[in-house]
Amino acid sequence: MNILLIPLIAAVVLLISAASFGAWAYSSRSDYKNHSDVKSAAAASAAVKATQESDAKKYAEEAKSPLKKFAGPSQYGSVTAQYPKTWSGYVISNQSTPLSAYFQPDVVPDVSTQSSAYAFRVQVISQTYANQLQQYQSLVASKKVTVTPFSFAKVPGVVGSRIDGQITTNDQGSIIIVPLRNLSLIVSTESQSFESDFNNIILPNFTFSP
Repeated sequence: MNILLIPLIAAVVLLISAASFGAWAYSSRSDYKNHSDVKSAAAASAAVKATQESDAKKYAEEAKSPLKKFAGPSQYGSVTAQYPKTWSGYVISNQSTPLSAYFQPDVVPDVSTQSSAYAFRVQVISQTYANQLQQYQSLVASKKVTVTPFSFAKVPGVVGSRIDGQITTNDQGSIIIVPLRNLSLIVSTESQSFESDFNNIILPNFTFSP
């Protein structure tokens, strides 16, 4: 009896061990599969989101063409600018302000509010170039902005200045000032969000008569 009992006990122990190992292996495999499915789903979701964001940027860029054209009065340099067709413009011209044009995607915000920032502005100011540039000396001294020489690609003979940085208390952007006879021509973007459009669309197509 003892001789037969020993193999039986060993078989039972082996059977229990095998069952335990099988249960552990199944549990581990199920856990791996569940985690793997979650990771795969997350990766797929991230890929879809990246594609959607890429497509949205692509469509947004395509929607800007063909460009609109703005032409200012001849007595103030026949300023000509091109800008995305998805933008709107608002123009002021009077004795105190020879030319002040505002451009913004969709709708131009209230131009009487100093807190408004614009994607693109064109101004002709009744001040000399030297006087207009002098207004930014304190910002240069405090290193809030940098100043570099600048010429428009289509008007290379007129050299002015480009100012980049914290152009106002609340706005980071770029301002270009060039002499226009006894006046000053100012072209600017008051938001870093539009720097790409400013540099790649506005400036290469901008022209005027000195």
